[in-house]
Amino acid sequence: MPIHFEDTDFIPEVKGLRSALIVPCRMCPAATIAVREKKPFMELFKSLFKSQPFEQYLNTIQALLTENGVKSKVFGCTFYHQWFMCMWSLGTRKKLLKEAKQYDAVLVLGCSSATVTVRDTVKSINCKVIEGMEAKSIMNAKLSFQLPCNVFFKDCKETPLVQQNTEKQEILD
Repeated sequence: MPIHFEDTDFIPEVKGLRSALIVPCRMCPAATIAVREKKPFMELFKSLFKSQPFEQYLNTIQALLTENGVKSKVFGCTFYHQWFMCMWSLGTRKKLLKEAKQYDAVLVLGCSSATVTVRDTVKSINCKVIEGMEAKSIMNAKLSFQLPCNVFFKDCKETPLVQQNTEKQEILD
């Protein structure tokens, strides 16, 4: 049940900055982009543990930043269990802090929890934290496997987060 995101207009936030480190959660945002592009989430024989639609999306964001005079790099994790930014290990957080020291801002691609992870990690340095995506709903999807080992999300339905909050409040009342 990945979170579905919509892009935010982060360009006004980066105006005047020289550099930004792009810090992506590699699960929910990647699922969102794969569903939006109607492409496989992963093609295991083509790119082990990488979502090609999401990698192209990251390249597009880097090009957009470059057009606006902002040098950028994508922060990377090598282990698949580090995809979920909300569950990063202390070691990954230390790696982020070390890299973020070289940048004016960190552009977070993930949910509010991902943003909290980054904000808590970089709070000791003078680094602006910018949200590059906004959570809109929860995706309910069927995982589908197609030869040769491609992973798709099929029959996606979205439950708006606002609706969940309203229903939760009704239950509590």
